[in-house]
Amino acid sequence: MKRPERRGRDSKIALRVAPISEEINPIKPGLIGGNYKPLSDSDIKKLYNLALDALSEIGIGLAPKSGINYMTKAGAVLGDDGRLRFSKSLVEDMIALSSKDLTLFGREEKFDMHLSGKRVFFGTAGAAVHVVDVEKKEYRDSTVQDLYHAAQITQELDNIHFFQRVMVARDITNNYEMDLNTLYACCGGTTKHIGTSFSEPHHVKGCMDLLHMIAGGEKQWRARPFVSNSNCFVVPPMKFATESCETMEKCIEGGMPILLLSAGQAGATAPAPIALAIVQAVAECLAGIVYVNSVKPGHPCIFGTWPFVSDLRTGAMSGGSGEQALLTAGCAQMHHFLGLPGGAASGIADSKLPDMQAGWEQGISNTLAGLAGLNLCYESVGMHASLLGFSLESLILGNDILGQVQRCIKGIDVNDDIVNIDVIRSVCIDGPEHYLGHQQTLDLMQKEYIYPDLADRTSPKEWQENNKPDIMKKTIERKKEILTRRNNIPLFDKEIERGIREKFKIYV
Repeated sequence: MKRPERRGRDSKIALRVAPISEEINPIKPGLIGGNYKPLSDSDIKKLYNLALDALSEIGIGLAPKSGINYMTKAGAVLGDDGRLRFSKSLVEDMIALSSKDLTLFGREEKFDMHLSGKRVFFGTAGAAVHVVDVEKKEYRDSTVQDLYHAAQITQELDNIHFFQRVMVARDITNNYEMDLNTLYACCGGTTKHIGTSFSEPHHVKGCMDLLHMIAGGEKQWRARPFVSNSNCFVVPPMKFATESCETMEKCIEGGMPILLLSAGQAGATAPAPIALAIVQAVAECLAGIVYVNSVKPGHPCIFGTWPFVSDLRTGAMSGGSGEQALLTAGCAQMHHFLGLPGGAASGIADSKLPDMQAGWEQGISNTLAGLAGLNLCYESVGMHASLLGFSLESLILGNDILGQVQRCIKGIDVNDDIVNIDVIRSVCIDGPEHYLGHQQTLDLMQKEYIYPDLADRTSPKEWQENNKPDIMKKTIERKKEILTRRNNIPLFDKEIERGIREKFKIYV
């Protein structure tokens, strides 16, 4: 009598683990969030007006000469104290000029990200200087090969939609070669959209030459720029970063989208009140909007309010805190109010290893960011030790976390075709008084529910029968399997690869 039940159960398990087509997959890139709103409408207007007051009364200091020239021609005023001040009318004119419905391109069209409205995408970011060795529970210096492996793994993970540079290639001492090899490692590992930064302004030209080669020519690159510049154009509080601004100007000239990144730390380089930290970040990024649009009106850029949190007992960064989650969600609301595509940090773990602490830190902040409708959720996976360490295993585990987060963003389907009492009537009156084998249950197994790749949902008895599988061991095996397979999948044409290696010193 048991055997038919087992066969039925096995068939359901087989259905569950079968590959899901895009048509029925309940989660996909660009789900629409925005239902979580920690700020009221009146709060948002108050913070916006305070940001405008800060720009007109305090202004931003230390602009490079080229930036002063661009922005004063647009209407900014340079004070005797060397600070640029911006009127409300100037800021709002520049917001009006800004690119609103922005598309960040992948090298493959299927990875394009359309950032209109409250569409949500998750990806990586950061400049970790260490790799987490989970087997030895040690930290070691990160290398360009580690970065390449992170990109290769990201290519395989459906819930991670873009790849911004996650580690510093500490094995390359020449900064120009490091910038080139960072680009090569990222592009060589994934065809998803990439973000990177440049150490010095004069490095941009050579890196653009590399991108033109990868794209098949400058015309092809400009038509579909698949790399954006993560640019810390300000040094909070309220100062421009001269070299980064000069780099930004060169990237604009080269047709590269700009992430305007303001990364003050509440209680240190940004005000301690969460709301006021948002005000400063918005003010700084609005200055960036004026800057970019005074150089080239409508140039694609991302409103990157990234205020971080300090543990005020020690002054250390606390990226995995509830306060960080609230900051990020509040920033998303400001982006929506302004009508600008935006990004912020989410998913940072202060924990040093992919453990329970990391799980709750990554889960809470990513969920709030997604539910708030943040367009680009940066640093959402892999980051540990408050951005000092990166874990390849955590990158893979994070894909499972983001699957659950995206299911929350998708929400509850109240469709008349499935939400009616006909099924309840048939089960309770005419049927077996349970829904396990009902056709609707089978139909919705993959349309309404998602299933993690690595998390264990078996009973204790099954878990013991399966030799007590350990999630970290499974993750390490998955990492090795991906890297072994992807090392046999070149992402560049042989001629392009040969040309790149003849022109540049490539370490990968």
